[in-house]
Amino acid sequence: MKLDYVVAFVLSVSVWIGGTVRAADTAADTPAEAPAPAMTDAQKTALRKTIETCGTCHGVNGRSIAPTFPNLAAQTAPYIELQLHAFKDQSRADPDAQAYMWGMASQLSDATITGLASYFAAQPAPVGTAGNVALVAQGKKLFEEGVPARQIPPCATCHGPRAQGMATFPRLAGQHAPYLLKQLLVIQSVLRTAPVMHGVVKDLSREQMQAVVAYLGSL
Repeated sequence: MKLDYVVAFVLSVSVWIGGTVRAADTAADTPAEAPAPAMTDAQKTALRKTIETCGTCHGVNGRSIAPTFPNLAAQTAPYIELQLHAFKDQSRADPDAQAYMWGMASQLSDATITGLASYFAAQPAPVGTAGNVALVAQGKKLFEEGVPARQIPPCATCHGPRAQGMATFPRLAGQHAPYLLKQLLVIQSVLRTAPVMHGVVKDLSREQMQAVVAYLGSL
């Protein structure tokens, strides 16, 4: 393994660990905040109605049947919150975000966003879909090992050994392969702003992307 790849890999892990440690240090140094007030009956009713609205595209309990719309079931709560706020403030501006989510998120309160994230994170994970055996095997290798010769780190470094997600790094396991491929492409072309991910995927070929998403969709 080349030294420069080892350095790049260690740095990528260090960035994640460093961010986690800094967050923990900040939490330790900051006086404990009062717990968030319980939702009122009106807020609970609004949340239930919003969950039903989300289900129109994302499926019952967040298990989508249309590959255009991602599964939300078992997604990490911090990631859902992060994305909903990005839709609301329009800092996530890829074409699908503008078409589907800007309007939907514009009226969400912080309490509703937190409630949605908690609800979907608690739902049972979707079942993966079997794919081409050879393609899935190639994708598994890429996910677990990266591409050392091109200094591309393993996806598992941030997304977990089984793509289960970690904090603001999203769960990818069981996600629709066409949706994942589209996201990789819009990140690669900078239509979706995600600097860390862009650095990882900028040198991936479409064929490599297709292999990775086939593997992820099978989990």
